[in-house]
Amino acid sequence: MMGILTYITVIIVALVVLILVIHLVLIIFHLWRGANRLKQLVGGLQKIADDTDPLQNKVEIINGALSQLNSGLKSVDGHLVSIAQVLKLV
Repeated sequence: MMGILTYITVIIVALVVLILVIHLVLIIFHLWRGANRLKQLVGGLQKIADDTDPLQNKVEIINGALSQLNSGLKSVDGHLVSIAQVLKLV
């Protein structure tokens, strides 16, 4: 009777160890795959940063031009308001 219980115990322990090993191997595989995907993501984000870097100077130039245009349009708006007041449209 002791011999059968010993064999059953050894089989159960072996199954538990086997299941544990399978789970650990799967965890390692998924961590490795996730690390590879993160490397690809970092590479893509670095490419985006490199590609958009020259835009900063152009955006500053456009912003300066739009500021000048804004002041000109405010002047035109003031003149149109004056004309509307003379014509009693306002």
